[in-house]
This record gives sequence, C-alpha cells and structure tokens, in this order.
Amino acid sequence: MSQAAEANTPLEGLLDLLDIEPLEDNLFRSTTRVPGWKRVYGGQVLGQALMAALRTVDPDRPVHSLHAYFLLGGDPDAPIVYDVERIRDGGSFTTRRVKAIQHGRAIFSMSASFHRREESFEHQAAMPDIPAPETLKSERELADAFGDKLPEAIRGYLSRERPIEMRPVSPERYLTREIKEPAQAVWLKANGPMPDDARLHQAALAYASDFTLLDTALIAHGKLLFDPDIQLASLDHAMWLHRPFRLDAWLLYVQDSPTAGGARGFCRGSLYTREGVLVATTAQEGLTRQRSTDFGLG
Repeated sequence: MSQAAEANTPLEGLLDLLDIEPLEDNLFRSTTRVPGWKRVYGGQVLGQALMAALRTVDPDRPVHSLHAYFLLGGDPDAPIVYDVERIRDGGSFTTRRVKAIQHGRAIFSMSASFHRREESFEHQAAMPDIPAPETLKSERELADAFGDKLPEAIRGYLSRERPIEMRPVSPERYLTREIKEPAQAVWLKANGPMPDDARLHQAALAYASDFTLLDTALIAHGKLLFDPDIQLASLDHAMWLHRPFRLDAWLLYVQDSPTAGGARGFCRGSLYTREGVLVATTAQEGLTRQRSTDFGLG
C-alpha cells in the first residue's frame, strides 16, 4: 500500500489513506502515515472505519447514519486494524459495527446503518444566506493577508495545503478574543477531482466533518484551537447522510454549539450543497478542558 508521504498531492494522500488493506473477511488494516501529526486525527479513523464497513455492504445501500466513540488517542506510527462485525443484513437496512485496534487495544468503536434508497415524504431546513465561496479567501490567502497578526501556530496551520480546501465565512475570529455566539460557517470541498465512487465521497466527508466542529464551542469563550491552556479531543461523533452529494463540489458546513459544561462541549452541523440541498447533519461532544500553562512543580 502506498504511503501518504509519497502521494503527489494532499488529495491523493487522503484517497490513499482511505484505501485500507483487506486482511481477511471483515478485517482491514491501515498502514498509511500522515507526516507531521503527533497523534492520529479523529477524522482519519472515522473515515477509515466507515470505508471498512462500506466494503462489506452492497454498493446500492449507502450509509445513512453512523455513531462513533473515540476511546484512546491513536499512535500515528503504528498500523490500525479495523474489525467489522456484520450485525444485520435485512431487506432494506444493513447494520455494521466497527472496532479500530492498535497495540491490542480498542481505540475507537462505531455503529453504522445503510439503507436501500427509497422515495417517500421529503422536506428539509433552508440553507442560511451565506456569501458564495468564490467571494471568500482560501486559508492560504488568509494566512498571507493576516500575516504576523495571526498566532504562529494558526498561521502555519492555514498555510499548509491540505486534501480538503476550506473557506471560513468569518475568518476574523482568528484575530480576536471577542466572545461571540458559538456559531460559524465554512465552505469546504476536496482539493481536486475525485473518482466516481460514492463510497469514497461518503468516507471523505466523514474525514472532513471533524475538522472544525468542536472548535465552534470555543467561540463562546474567546478561545482558539491552538491555545496552550485548553485540551481538545473528540469524544464521540454522529453523522446522518440524507441525500447524494459529491465532495469535489462546494459544501457549506453550518455549525453551532448549544451548550458546554463539565469540560465537555457539544456541537452540531449541517452540510448543504451550494444549491441549498441539505445532504448531511453532524453532532459531536468533545473534551474542552481548561489546563494550566504553568508546568512548574507544586
């Protein structure tokens, strides 16, 4: 299996990341490493686990919901094994359970349901009135425009080319500690064309859905993702996929955080096509722990 470090582009690296290796019936392995990560990104495990489940399900049954728990931090230098349990294969629905394993321990678990497409009642919430992605700066353009006004960690993060291009609707939050309503919107899409394989688009969206969701809870407290006095980690992640989509076309990710407390923040999101079609909904609770930056004794 090729390594993400050898991919020609970041998007090819992501597709390589999702191309997990079959070991045996219902057993898969990822050996792909992502350079620069000190721990495994939660969206990587989410996307790979979904791909493992998808490979045991008929292609005419796309995933419609998944519910996952992050149990332990992943080791970026060790393979991840995905064990898929075939819970049910019904007339319309299929159910799978996936466990991700490293060093003999479960680091992640997920249940997912797949549904044969049917026509029935249909309605959806309207997409908010948001500027089009072409009117917004890319993250790299924001890094150049804001320059030294940005904290070094955020400037470095925004400057890197990544497999998913994101265009924040309100990038000024990176420059201020002003406490605001915990809500944000981000346009996102794959950083290049993707194959015509709906499973890849579903798994890649799961990967991308974890990027900014928990960060939304910090807006209510004037905090930023890379602040040294906070500890953030995804605890669980749920996703419902409502309609077909392509991730190499722009999607609007509208997010808010209704509550935080007890060192946990709860966030939710809605993903729309640029035509206003609601294609997916997410929810996540994550660790939002305050910690001291005084590392002395006592």
